Amino acid sequence: MTLTRLGATGLQVSRLCMGTMTFGTQADEAQSFAILAAGAEAGINFIDTANVYPLGAGAGERGETERIVGRWLQGQRERFILATKAASTMGPLPWEGGTSRKHLLDAIDASLERLGTDYVDLYQLHRDDPDTPLDETLEALDTIVRSGRARYVGVSNWNAWRIGRALGRSEALGIAKVATVQPRYNLLFRQFERDLFPLCREENLATLCYNPLAGGLLTGKHNDLSSPDAQSRFGGGKAAAMYKDRYWHEREFEAVKRFTAVAAEAGIAPAKLAVAWVLAQPGVTCAIVGASRASQLPDVLAADGATLGTPLLARLDELTRDFRMGDAAR
Repeated sequence: MTLTRLGATGLQVSRLCMGTMTFGTQADEAQSFAILAAGAEAGINFIDTANVYPLGAGAGERGETERIVGRWLQGQRERFILATKAASTMGPLPWEGGTSRKHLLDAIDASLERLGTDYVDLYQLHRDDPDTPLDETLEALDTIVRSGRARYVGVSNWNAWRIGRALGRSEALGIAKVATVQPRYNLLFRQFERDLFPLCREENLATLCYNPLAGGLLTGKHNDLSSPDAQSRFGGGKAAAMYKDRYWHEREFEAVKRFTAVAAEAGIAPAKLAVAWVLAQPGVTCAIVGASRASQLPDVLAADGATLGTPLLARLDELTRDFRMGDAAR
């Protein structure tokens, strides 16, 4: 597995990062362990989770993914770079979510207990919180880093302008700066190429791109717009509505048909090609990959080290160029 520098840090991580949001719902503990083991055997040393996972979890299920990851890591924690996130709602009280100092300091301790470790390598804000002063949030992250509970901090699902302001405030305050950004990015969602990726390249921020397969749509396994597979992210679970809103549209289906035709012509499995395309884009550090079964991983894992020629990259760029414009082009 290819290693790469994590932005401006001194840390080396695998270019594929193991995502875990299916653990505890789509994948039971035995399946989750098999997925983690398959990734580790392939050379993945980077695991990403979140306190609110599994995806679409109810109140009593939140945190189960961290517990599963923690149990798998027992006896081998030192072999892996571990990332988790906070900011999502974890309970009924008004301070059990967001990025206030109170919540973040409580949340990191709860995550460490579930993960069975005394530190995470990367602690990320899962979403922006406009109701909390930015300085308060950044100073809370600095406290977590200085206490040794996290080595680095990052953000996920933040707009470019907000990240730019956070960097400026951290510099002015002389506190720990955001080192990583976790955006959604794939052939069907390219709008961050306009502002976020240029910012990350300029500031040497690592980009950990999630959803490289567009929820599985880019594998080509979904052929009927009217009836999603009940076992897929589009047909089952509490997050199905979110995924259908993101990708379950005629425009995306037509693009996937063209994409799978190109993949067949190139002799490359669609899943491998979709992830390899993400890794080939300027400014991309890692692609976060996941599964509900270990048997889904071989094509995805093969994306690391795949070389896509200039003509193939140009063709893929042309057939999905409209997705740079986001929802406005739909």
